[in-house]
Amino acid sequence: QVQLVESGGGLVQAGGSLRLSCTASGNIYSINDMGWYRQAPGKQRELVAVITNGWLINYADSVKGRFTISRDNAENTVYLQMNSLTPEDTAVYYCNARITPRTVPYRVGDYWGQGTQVTVSS
Repeated sequence: QVQLVESGGGLVQAGGSLRLSCTASGNIYSINDMGWYRQAPGKQRELVAVITNGWLINYADSVKGRFTISRDNAENTVYLQMNSLTPEDTAVYYCNARITPRTVPYRVGDYWGQGTQVTVSS
């Protein structure tokens, strides 16, 4: 019943910007870490950025200085502001959150969104 829904992907020119959003909903007791992963065709899914509920943040080296992760706890939402995009950023971006549900099994687990496509043209 807990689900994550991403939005904000699309087609953008190199050097442009996009802002991704991900909102968690359902029978949620608490949300711990929230983050973004991406997967390009033929490549392994990789961590882009993660933010804890205490606002500790980690970025992949490839996006440092260009991407900014933030969260709005009142809205159960995590954002990814992506600036200075390059074709190498083209991938499906997935939202991830560690969530404790109010239903069974009453323990923290990983939840994933369905992904949103980001395509950067040169």
